[in-house]
Amino acid sequence: MECNATREGANLFIAVDGRVDGTNASEFQEALEGVIEESDRLVVLDLGALSYVSSAGLRVVLLVAKELQRQSAKLAVCSLSDTVKEVFTISGFDKIIPVHGTRQEALEAS
Repeated sequence: MECNATREGANLFIAVDGRVDGTNASEFQEALEGVIEESDRLVVLDLGALSYVSSAGLRVVLLVAKELQRQSAKLAVCSLSDTVKEVFTISGFDKIIPVHGTRQEALEAS
């Protein structure tokens, strides 16, 4: 699992590559928390290169979303593969966290 962050003003885009499961969920959480700043208003997780996410990975996404909500910021995800999109749908996460086709769509919807 690898996370690459880019910032555009108060918007943070984090591209996640690989797999997120029970073996690396804490590393995933540390990576996300390490790049998110108080000044960020929108954080978009670009999951286009994420091949798998387990419930442990979803838990991290939920924790980050709650923390962002506390700082009056938003979390969105984009570019989900069919496999990851299915996990988000079955778990109901698509009802909790906005899912967009592209980074640009996530930016326009915020």
